[in-house]
Amino acid sequence: MVKVLFVCLGNICRSPTAHGVFAHQVAESGLSGRIRVDSAGTSGWHEGGVPDSRSMAHASGHGYDLSFIRSRQVSSSDFVEQDHILAMDKENLKNLRKICPPEYTHKVRLFLDFADLPVTEVPDPYYGGDEGFTRVLNLVELGGLALLDHLKKTL
Repeated sequence: MVKVLFVCLGNICRSPTAHGVFAHQVAESGLSGRIRVDSAGTSGWHEGGVPDSRSMAHASGHGYDLSFIRSRQVSSSDFVEQDHILAMDKENLKNLRKICPPEYTHKVRLFLDFADLPVTEVPDPYYGGDEGFTRVLNLVELGGLALLDHLKKTL
């Protein structure tokens, strides 16, 4: 079982979008029994909350369900249990590296490192209005497919 954790700041927009989209992509590929997907935030501000309504609406409009996801904060056990801890942007990557035990730093990287895209980060949608949430969804779909291709080679 390969375990993938998506991480953003509050775990209410970008990382739950990646969680829901990637879980759907994994299911469609028939690999649900071999890849486990989760998400978390570097902050605990929204602990137990559902994803942002705009994230859920954009995802739902493309056939993805985020309603099962509840916000949680990254825990020390995540560094031990997860195989891939994927930050949405460089700020979250920096925050993860600060709290990651040295023996697990190889697990922590940017989500879009797997994709051949002109951007390296999934931007915070709050600064881009409705278009920001659309951009996040588009990047997550492309990044998820690239990650899935990578993981298929390791299974």
